[in-house]
Amino acid sequence: MAGEPQDDCLFCKIVAGHVPATIVRETETTVAFRDINPQAPTHVLVIPKAHHKDAAALAAADPAAAADVLREAEAVAAEDKLESYRIVFNTGHGAGQTVWHAHAHVLGGRGLEWPPG
Repeated sequence: MAGEPQDDCLFCKIVAGHVPATIVRETETTVAFRDINPQAPTHVLVIPKAHHKDAAALAAADPAAAADVLREAEAVAAEDKLESYRIVFNTGHGAGQTVWHAHAHVLGGRGLEWPPG
């Protein structure tokens, strides 16, 4: 069920403290942690604590939590003193989503080319 922790979800396990992560920020509704396979000097994932399969599902079910994720993405960038950064939401296999829990990638600390991928 949307919003409820899923036993087979890696990010739900991180939220619950069952899987270790390098947490850089945590709020009542979000957790931000370093990506284990960084694609830039700063590569932090910001996730809602509630389980939603992707960014679109999160925005539809809980717009306030979606806004919290974006606010925390900016806070991560500020803490890492990034002058510019990219926020990426991958949605679906074809876009590279591999964990089915909504999450924003905060990338920065190097030049980011366009178009990506």
